[in-house]
Amino acid sequence: MKRDAQSGGQGRQTVVIIKEKLVMKGKVVAVNISENKGEQKHSIEQGVFKQDHGLVGDAHAGKGLRQVSLLGQESIDKMNQNMVKGLCSGNFAENITTRGLVLYEIRVGTRIRIGQTVQEVTQIGKKCHDSGCAVMREVGSCIMPSEGIFTKVVQGGVVKPGDDIEVAE
Repeated sequence: MKRDAQSGGQGRQTVVIIKEKLVMKGKVVAVNISENKGEQKHSIEQGVFKQDHGLVGDAHAGKGLRQVSLLGQESIDKMNQNMVKGLCSGNFAENITTRGLVLYEIRVGTRIRIGQTVQEVTQIGKKCHDSGCAVMREVGSCIMPSEGIFTKVVQGGVVKPGDDIEVAE
């Protein structure tokens, strides 16, 4: 932004104000849904995310701070390399699988544009269920408690694989 200012009778002075933002970008790999709690999610072509609700039709949607869950494909790949082969999007009960972002380093309160939506990070990681999730029971370890994040939907819209993700801090 440019602004002209008077400089004590010595003519006009131009002041340039630059507001810098660090913008991190990633991509949506998959949108995942489950109709019942306690089961792995399956991928869908696109998801409709409703403000202050989450993914329409998902068992975990509703009021609250954990309306949407996100996990990086890089975290899933790490589990596949170190623990067990064949894990994929939705196995960790995440609604949105991402690529290109270190999700667990994004601060709580940060807003993220995902497809047509705007979501706000509300929690990093989570405590696993007492009996553990399906992945924990099967392989003895799960990354969602340490590398997954949760958001609430601030502005609703459609999200689909290939959509851009933009994090401005």
